[in-house]
Amino acid sequence: MTHATDRTVLTDDELLRYARQVLLEGWDIDAQLRLKSARVVMIGAGGLGCPASETLVRAGLGQVHLIDDDVIEMSNLQRQTLFLPADIGKPKALTAAQMLQQINPLIKAQGTVARLSLDNAYELLDMAAGKPDLLLDCTDNFATRDIINRISVRYQIPLLSASAIAMEGQLALFEPHLHSGCYHCVFGAPSIDTELNTVLDERTCANSGVLASTTAIMGSLQANAALQYLGLTKNPLTGKLLLWDGSRMQQRLMGYRQDKDCPICTV
Repeated sequence: MTHATDRTVLTDDELLRYARQVLLEGWDIDAQLRLKSARVVMIGAGGLGCPASETLVRAGLGQVHLIDDDVIEMSNLQRQTLFLPADIGKPKALTAAQMLQQINPLIKAQGTVARLSLDNAYELLDMAAGKPDLLLDCTDNFATRDIINRISVRYQIPLLSASAIAMEGQLALFEPHLHSGCYHCVFGAPSIDTELNTVLDERTCANSGVLASTTAIMGSLQANAALQYLGLTKNPLTGKLLLWDGSRMQQRLMGYRQDKDCPICTV
């Protein structure tokens, strides 16, 4: 019997589970095998991380590693779809990974309770085993996104960054090895209050609110881009920032280029 851990073929169970995908025009057995062979590290197991990881795992992503240092609270249940009331007080990363493994036993889901930083990135991303195929930024604050971007550029790992606040969202897929721009090129550096040593204009879901559908939509869009990138080796957002406006039910794309003076990706 061929086991699900064999990345070169699909088992009978996998062929049955992913049959509707393999029937798609443009998505064949090879695309499914590429997805099965992929390893993704997801930073943030909350409002974005839950729908994005669940969709990827149901679709057949081979390995997903969730990194988050937070615990589940009552207010999370409004939008963080992998958690139940009985999970309140438990670590998000471990609880989400356990649920993902139950959803699809044919994949490998791992959770780590930690805060990713420049100092621990090599260890947490398990770089000794090889670079992840994709980083998914599912965090909710500007300062952390800036750190993740620096890690992406330092180790030349593609970064799929999503954000969701109120009824708005943004999505971009940066490929540092192509020198086409990074998160810093688009958004600049965090504005710091030097006296208080805090980030200015730091809107998060906790202090600004978010509609449950906003995180669901942006997490699904993030998963959609990841599936195309991993399965079809295609970046559907090359040089583009996707902007979602839920209040108007509008979506548009804004172009960007690498900032030739960017201190992160041009040095």
